[in-house]
Amino acid sequence: MPRGPYRRGVRFLLRRWPVVVRLAIWSVLETGQTFLTGYALARALDDGFLDGREAVGLGWLGAAALGVLVAAYGTGQVYRAVADLVEPLRDTLVRQVVGRGLREADGAAVSRLTQQVEIARDTFAGLVMVSRSFVFTVAGALVGLFSLDPRLLLVVGPPLVAGIALFVATLRPLARRQEEFLVADERLAGQLGLVCPGLRDVAAAGAEDDVADDLGRGVEREYATAGALARWGVLRTAALAVGGQLPLVLLLAAGPWLLDRGVSPGALVGALAYVTQALLPALHNLVHGLGASGSRLAIVLRRLTWDPPPEPEPEPECGDEADAHTPEADARTPALHVCGLTFAYGPHAEPVLRNLGLTLTRGEHLAVVGPSGIGKSTLAGIIAGLLVPDAGDVRVAGLPVRGAEAVGRRVLIPQEAYVFTGTLRDNLCYLRDPRTGPPGEDELLAAAEAVGLVPLVARLGGLDAPLVPAELSAGERQLIALTRAWLSPAPLALLDEATCHLDPVAEERAERAFAARPGGTLVVVAHRISSARRADRVLVMDGAHALCGRHDELLERSPLYRDLNGAGEWGEEGAASHPPLALRDPYRVDPVPRPGLPGDRGHVVAHRSVGQMEAVGDLGDRRTPGGE
Repeated sequence: MPRGPYRRGVRFLLRRWPVVVRLAIWSVLETGQTFLTGYALARALDDGFLDGREAVGLGWLGAAALGVLVAAYGTGQVYRAVADLVEPLRDTLVRQVVGRGLREADGAAVSRLTQQVEIARDTFAGLVMVSRSFVFTVAGALVGLFSLDPRLLLVVGPPLVAGIALFVATLRPLARRQEEFLVADERLAGQLGLVCPGLRDVAAAGAEDDVADDLGRGVEREYATAGALARWGVLRTAALAVGGQLPLVLLLAAGPWLLDRGVSPGALVGALAYVTQALLPALHNLVHGLGASGSRLAIVLRRLTWDPPPEPEPEPECGDEADAHTPEADARTPALHVCGLTFAYGPHAEPVLRNLGLTLTRGEHLAVVGPSGIGKSTLAGIIAGLLVPDAGDVRVAGLPVRGAEAVGRRVLIPQEAYVFTGTLRDNLCYLRDPRTGPPGEDELLAAAEAVGLVPLVARLGGLDAPLVPAELSAGERQLIALTRAWLSPAPLALLDEATCHLDPVAEERAERAFAARPGGTLVVVAHRISSARRADRVLVMDGAHALCGRHDELLERSPLYRDLNGAGEWGEEGAASHPPLALRDPYRVDPVPRPGLPGDRGHVVAHRSVGQMEAVGDLGDRRTPGGE
């Protein structure tokens, strides 16, 4: 069991020594009350009732009652001191959890902040109360036994010390077994969380035996750790019996011997009161409080405060492996070169991109995928020269991205396409270099055919038809913007979800048209995962970490990419189920039927909020693509 939490706990208490001293001072009142529990009873018997002086006996009993009242006041002050210890601990843990969540995009930060921090706070408060009470109660009882007769300590002391030693010896092994049990339980719960949503698909794939064996091993691990935890729990019960119950038995057994050697009846009764009313309850609270809650606190604190070893920074050149396939590729100037790219939205914000490296050769097709808000559009904006990175170098065709010479070498098509009032021809020729002259009729129609704009050209009445942007759907505006970019001289095309309003068939046609442009390089911020499957390489963005590779490589190396793909290829021949397991998409999009199923025309999406199926005609533009 690592000692980190214990060392941190000691340092935490040392930094707040005035509060600890105040806590100890108020706890002394409880020591006085414990002392009077047996001493006043012994004096009331020996000097009062057994001596025929009832007033003296009642006076000692009254002193014991007064001690209870004084101790109650001290306990109230103790709670205030404990609060002054507990709340700073909670504030420290909250700062660490929030800082770690912002620094590492930690998905478990919400659970740590709302649940584990409160567990640590409440458990720490309980441990302080239990430990403090045990120390001062035992001190008061031992002082009282010595005051009554030192021989009573010879009977009570050894088993008490033996019980405490046995309990302390079991603390670390018991905590280790408890953590092993919690880890086994979490793993089994994680396995069940993956398997249960996909039971139908497990059965369809004939994987029942394999899944059952895997879950069986998880159950066996949890059963074994639970048994080990129970066996060590027996030692905890033994410690309580030795330290708390055995002194009582020894006092009763040694009673005649003690009385024969001058121990008064009142002293013997007082010793019994110390054991039954002070030592036994205090040891019971310590064993059950520190034994269970202490282990849980150590585990929670380690999870809250432990900083995992820093993962290695991504290599500056994520495209090195692909570029090494041919010597000619190394000799050519890359179409896009990104090195050590870091960007944050503000001086005090966590970077959205950190030390990102990327190299694309001319003619290469890259898809960028990842959860919403992870930085995909930010990367596209930096490559387009719209955003200035905090660190790193971005070059297009060997030129600085924000230089005047690089402006004509890349074109960005954003999600919301821009179409201006005028003719269709004016919109399509907007990005052409005036020095090369306007494109001819055949070139415009060839571009429209390649991208999929021909049906719209026919509906509008030709290339010289006037355009009214408000009368066009979002998908039609995107087709116009895509054709305009296709006709531009820029060799690097950046599609930032530029096909999100198109149906999958139209999206595939447009992307293939850009990928087939002579000498053209394509970067697609993917709206659908099918875009990644068509690309030469895929950049998976996952917080501060990014991974680049081919589709089949990433299915093996990236858990996020497997989740985005639904752990299987849709439309794959011979596949037993589509997708084979629950998609678990970070966008919370439910699995949809694959193309080719009866009644499916390929125009089906999953409703984001309620998980229902909707036709494209129910989307925001209220139109169906392709006139269907």
